[in-house]
Amino acid sequence: MSQLKQAKSALISVFSKDGLEPIAKRLNELGVTIYSTGGTEKFIKDLGIEVIPVEDITSYPSILGGRVKTLHPKVFGGILNRQENESDVKELEEYEIPQIDIVIVDLYPFEKTVASGASEQDIIEKIDIGGISLIRAAAKNFKDVLCVSSVADYKEFENLLEEKGGETNLTDRKKFAAKAFNISSHYDTAIFNYFNTKEEIDVYKESIQNGKTLRYGENPHQKGQFFGDFEMMFDKLHGKELSYNNLLDVDAAVNLINEFKGEAPTFAILKHNNACGIAQRNSIYQAYLDALAGDPVSAFGGILISNVEIDKATAEEIHKLFCEVVIAPSFSTEAEEILKAKKNRILLIQKETELPQKQVRTCLNGVLVQDKDHKTDAAEDLKQATNNKPTDAELSDLLFASKICKHTKSNTIVLAKNKQLCASGTGQTSRVDALKQSIEKAHSFEFDLKGAVMASDAFFPFPDCVEIAGNAGISAVIQPGGSIKDQLSIDYCNENEIAMVITGTRHFKH
Repeated sequence: MSQLKQAKSALISVFSKDGLEPIAKRLNELGVTIYSTGGTEKFIKDLGIEVIPVEDITSYPSILGGRVKTLHPKVFGGILNRQENESDVKELEEYEIPQIDIVIVDLYPFEKTVASGASEQDIIEKIDIGGISLIRAAAKNFKDVLCVSSVADYKEFENLLEEKGGETNLTDRKKFAAKAFNISSHYDTAIFNYFNTKEEIDVYKESIQNGKTLRYGENPHQKGQFFGDFEMMFDKLHGKELSYNNLLDVDAAVNLINEFKGEAPTFAILKHNNACGIAQRNSIYQAYLDALAGDPVSAFGGILISNVEIDKATAEEIHKLFCEVVIAPSFSTEAEEILKAKKNRILLIQKETELPQKQVRTCLNGVLVQDKDHKTDAAEDLKQATNNKPTDAELSDLLFASKICKHTKSNTIVLAKNKQLCASGTGQTSRVDALKQSIEKAHSFEFDLKGAVMASDAFFPFPDCVEIAGNAGISAVIQPGGSIKDQLSIDYCNENEIAMVITGTRHFKH
């Protein structure tokens, strides 16, 4: 049953007047009686449209500095009455309550006020009471009332007025009700999270308004969606739509390259969320070539990212490689033209954006939430564990390797030399296996590991890893320490003139 309703009255009370003019004019043309309050009432009157102040219904003025305007039985009775209920209709007549068919509300901008760094008093004043109550009431009674709860929905509502001349069916009203409850729940979540900043209440609430359906999820038989403001982080210059797996790789690439923000030109190539090549050089051109040399096989179909502008010479080299995505703070005009020659290649300009401080993932029948690992090992954090002290070059390589290790799937071992990733063992069930994998891979690409350094994401419970590494030519090691058998590895390093530093910070990544 369509349950058609012809709108005869509307209550309009909004914070932002953007986009309201054509709606008010169309309602007026349709002969709809308009009720309003405060600034909205003045705005509509200034358009030359007749409007009835809510005070004329309630016989009560706006009080407490505007905190109480619409909170009155004559307003909410007009919204919440059930028009098929004889008792409700009689009470409307008895108490002279006008029927309200449309409610248009735009809430106080609470989130924007918080983001602006406003005082607590200003933030509290932007907690909407009347507006949120009107939205909930109108949405609850969608059988009889249509609720427009956001400026973002004005155009759709305007089109509805044009198409149906003020008439709506149950499907229309229920759709707008769903939108309204989305607005109200998002609003309340933002307020709760503001009050729960210190996380004294063990409750997890998150609400993201921007969503996009992807072609599929991790595999073609899985549905996938992305919730977030991608355009806030990137300007997309070229290429196909990003897939679920592309987005995961882009996330990994951004997290890794952010470790090198403001440093010398650094280029990284990632595959399945792990770096297969990364190098830091005096030019981005050389950094790319040396990153590619780390594993030219895995680089095929990879995600490429730079911490500085990509120039023409670098773009010409990149163009020889099949890659899914190229990310940089900027591209020279010539570089952009070269890289756009492949129609599906995705080019992204990374913008300065504050990223979430929490990491969330599903687990069992709930979610796990943790702080992001923002700890980057620095020289001042290091404790010299061995008699041998790392040389300046080794120390530089150790910190370089540690940054990569932090962003590689556990268990992991990273081997580096001269600010270049030689190889890494990723996602192994045994740290020994991760080390053996990295050594074998480095040798397969003809890296000389004599004088290279090793980074481990967690401690060594036995001296087997430092022994294997030493035999391969590794001269310095960085690891978090913390094993009750740390001394066994330290003793081996001392006996074989290998330098070891301990960070005190583990970097598991599961």
